[in-house]
Amino acid sequence: MKAKIHPTYSRARVHCTCGNEFITRATQDELRVEVCSNCHPFYTGRQKLVDSGGRVERFQRRVAKGRMHSAQTRSA
Repeated sequence: MKAKIHPTYSRARVHCTCGNEFITRATQDELRVEVCSNCHPFYTGRQKLVDSGGRVERFQRRVAKGRMHSAQTRSA
């Protein structure tokens, strides 16, 4: 590795929106995250929709529209 071109890798405090805080190592002193291992659906086993920019609502509207369309074509 070249000398003096890499950032310092030190202890960092991580703050999650669920209230969980823990210490890890990173190039920044403090990190703020939306989802951590305490609240992520993969680790908890609970279904939780993680919405980024209204994509979940847009998907749900599209599914509802498709179901309504298929119900209309079956009844006709």
